[in-house]
Amino acid sequence: MSTTTVTPLTTDDAELLIATAWRAAEDAGVTVSVTVLDAGGHLLAFRRDDRAVLISGETSTRKAYTALQLNAPTADLVDAVQPGGLFHTLPTALDRPLLFIAGGIPVHRDGRLIGAIGVGGGAPDQDHGFATEALRALGA
Repeated sequence: MSTTTVTPLTTDDAELLIATAWRAAEDAGVTVSVTVLDAGGHLLAFRRDDRAVLISGETSTRKAYTALQLNAPTADLVDAVQPGGLFHTLPTALDRPLLFIAGGIPVHRDGRLIGAIGVGGGAPDQDHGFATEALRALGA
């Protein structure tokens, strides 16, 4: 039986993700925080604009964690957590709170989950766009 080895998300990858999301936010005139986690949920890199609201750092981290745990963009999960939605009670079932607003996206390489990026500080659609642009730069 053969196994396929997938290169994990590296700190260089994380720095590229952050720099690209950061640049996209700056170009849009938005101050953000960006968090990148590895596949195990460990913090690989983080950056918060000094002008950003302090909570944006926690927001970006929770978005990345949510995207990683559910292996889905947080923008796709909003309806699922509304009353009557599929995940309505999920946040209380896990040991860490989840955040179901756009801006968290899982990172895949060769079809495998290798980490996640979270962007917080802008409007949800902006944060999602900044994270998406970062993934394109990584080729993920």
